[in-house]
Amino acid sequence: MDEQDIPIDIHTGKLQEWLVSRRVVGKDWHKAIPDIRNKINNAIRDMPAHEELVKLLSGAHINYFHCLKIVEILKMTEADTKNVFGRYGSQRMKDWQDVVRSYEKDSVYLAEAAQILVRNITFEIPSLKKQIAKFEQLSEESTKKAKDMSKSQNAIRSEFNTLCQQLGIKGEKIRAELKEKVEQLPKLYDEIASKVSSLDKAVNLYGEYCKNRNCLEIIRHVAVAGNSTVYEFLYSEAPLSVEETPIDFGPEEDTAQEVNQEIDFGETIDFGEGEITLQTDGADGAIDWGEGNETVTDPAEINFDISLEESGIVVEGGGQSGGVARGEEALSVLDAPKYRDQFIDELMELEAFLKMRLYELTTASESSMISLSFLDEIAGQDTNTIQQMIVNVEVVLANTMQPQLQYLHQVKHSPRYIDILSAKVRQKLTAIDKLKENENLSKEKSVKYHEQAASLRPDLAKAISHTKILQQQIETDISKRYKNRVVNLMGGINTI
Repeated sequence: MDEQDIPIDIHTGKLQEWLVSRRVVGKDWHKAIPDIRNKINNAIRDMPAHEELVKLLSGAHINYFHCLKIVEILKMTEADTKNVFGRYGSQRMKDWQDVVRSYEKDSVYLAEAAQILVRNITFEIPSLKKQIAKFEQLSEESTKKAKDMSKSQNAIRSEFNTLCQQLGIKGEKIRAELKEKVEQLPKLYDEIASKVSSLDKAVNLYGEYCKNRNCLEIIRHVAVAGNSTVYEFLYSEAPLSVEETPIDFGPEEDTAQEVNQEIDFGETIDFGEGEITLQTDGADGAIDWGEGNETVTDPAEINFDISLEESGIVVEGGGQSGGVARGEEALSVLDAPKYRDQFIDELMELEAFLKMRLYELTTASESSMISLSFLDEIAGQDTNTIQQMIVNVEVVLANTMQPQLQYLHQVKHSPRYIDILSAKVRQKLTAIDKLKENENLSKEKSVKYHEQAASLRPDLAKAISHTKILQQQIETDISKRYKNRVVNLMGGINTI
């Protein structure tokens, strides 16, 4: 095999070392570079208006091979300055020819070209690729965040709709809607009371088991009298009148008005000057009321025939005629917090008893024989009957414990609860607005990062193109120095 057919393989990272070791360039080649760069900076200030020159000099680090092309272009633009000896009189041509000669001295141009090639392959191009990849990653992350925030919005909006559905409101004017719903409480209580009568068999069964006909007193009362007042429950008679305490819902929504109330006693009471004293008359200790004082000395003179009407004394009726229900006694049994809680406790107590009875009926263990022998004496106790009783209790309990009723009950009896509840609803709306704002911001960031990545791609393509051309130029130059042998720069631009 001829020597000319043997390719020259050079690792790109060691190209400069290879050039120095083969004495193609000197070790101190870099000392000449600053002077050459100054000459280029001076020469580039005076350039003719030429399209190819503009294209050549845009976005590229000027090296020796660029200077050769500039000289070729100047040969056309400065042709009229050429004399009979073939020399150009144009200062532009002289400047660039001087730059070329400085490059060619000791092959400095080849060392610089190798340096540019290594820098582009090792740093510039990978850096551009990393920046593009980073912007693309940030764009994807922002898009993902926007989607996550959209999902969070839907979740919170679903919670908001669920809460409004539980409260029975639209969520537009929260406080006003809650006030309106509180007025529907009596109707809801009446619906519950109408179902309590279905618990009669279960209540009687529990009474026979406890040997106490008066157990579960509130359930028994509601089953007979409905959702009556606490007064009627306590005294077993309806009141003559009911004086309900006004419900305080606090200030209007989104307003905080301070109300200053002062006590007005009307006109000033004049007690006159001095002190008021009670004087007694010495020996008998009687109080001296001044003139006109009459003392009754004979009991026989007292007239006991005065009627109640004439005396002005009013006696309130008793018995079935009732009285006035005030405060807690004016509330209904299912509305008063204390009696409502007792009603719920009784329902749970009855439910637990029925479930235990059902368990005893469905199991035949010896441990339950004692209870069975006692309860079997009570007629009509089969599993189907007990199961139906449990269903009836669960229906009443579920209606009593429904979220809407509990919310409205708290709103009515706790002045601050309506503030807490309305704030809870508004908080979800605020969270939705905040998430929407962040979603839009994430979308804007995603678009921004995508545009930044797109703006770097032309720079990357241009850097790769210039590097490929420079690599080919270096390979060709080295090949000419070694009888046109094939030169391969290993680890070059093609491996990136």
